[in-house]
Amino acid sequence: MEFFEKLASLAAKVRLQSAAIKTEEATKNAFVMPFISTVLGYDVFDPTEVTPEFVCDIGTKKGEKIDYAIMKDGEVQILIECKKIGEPLHINHASQLFRYFHVTSARISILTNGQVYKFFTDLDAPNKMDEKPFLELDLLDIDEYSVPELVKLTKSAFDVDSIISAAGELKYVSQIKKIIAAQVSKPDDDFVKVFASRVYDGVITQKVREQFHELTRKAVVQFLNDQINVRLKSAMSGAMQPALASSPVSTTAEQPEVRDESEDKVITTLEELEGYHIVRAVVRSVVDAKRIVQRDTQSYFGILLDDNNRKPICRLHFNRTQKYIGIFDQEKNETRHPISSIDDIYNYSDDLKKTVGYYD
Repeated sequence: MEFFEKLASLAAKVRLQSAAIKTEEATKNAFVMPFISTVLGYDVFDPTEVTPEFVCDIGTKKGEKIDYAIMKDGEVQILIECKKIGEPLHINHASQLFRYFHVTSARISILTNGQVYKFFTDLDAPNKMDEKPFLELDLLDIDEYSVPELVKLTKSAFDVDSIISAAGELKYVSQIKKIIAAQVSKPDDDFVKVFASRVYDGVITQKVREQFHELTRKAVVQFLNDQINVRLKSAMSGAMQPALASSPVSTTAEQPEVRDESEDKVITTLEELEGYHIVRAVVRSVVDAKRIVQRDTQSYFGILLDDNNRKPICRLHFNRTQKYIGIFDQEKNETRHPISSIDDIYNYSDDLKKTVGYYD
């Protein structure tokens, strides 16, 4: 959970500050160095662990520099090349990574713009960096399946053999997931034909094929939605309430929702943690950040002042299709406001600060 929180905290920082970042150097300072130090656990101020502007002359190429080299026992383990936040990460941006990977002892290289991190190794040919990453991390859309693999790159758990052995499966699973996502959005003829041929007895004409394109897309989307609903119902253990109307709904903090407090039934998601760090970033301008505490329950994710139930700052109701943020007034009455994304929390910055003011 601590590692999840570190990721969520950095994700909240990216959301809050990315618009103010205009250069590659600013991207490194604001996002990449905190990723290396806070998330991966390396000391960015110790040159025996992290070497910035790493130089390694290659043939006629003299004085070229890679942005960061992470070291262990005097050997280069990870190479990192950075771009400005918002820049697309194409493989042609990684020319220096390709060259340095070949002449150093590194087995892992990272191409990043501070938000998206692409991890490469040498699965296709020894000592030659692959053109496709084996792992991708987008801090604004974190894939929970990638988190355990990311932990293997941290200083305390670094095991290059374990990373490489898992990289092949990760690489191909990642590519297959992208293909599935593309098929869900716009299924191609071969994909449609697989299903149409099994459920349609007649001749598959052009008209039938066109009809089954839409039918296949709908079926896949409905299947995925069904699976999501099953997971939500399981996670809520029957505590999920009926879908609420789009207008705000009022409750009271003095009469909390009835819930089972058993910890093994409470599931804290990365989305909830990211929401917590956004709230923390917003209200820290009026109160010490150390006083802002999260407390998860089956029914909602609560954010409190001084870890005190009598001082609720807000509640995040994310265990349902329609997400809500619950804002409290001076009498501790909660009003739930529907939000479409985590970024919408920023729309309630003034309300959150006002709520904290009621308690100080």
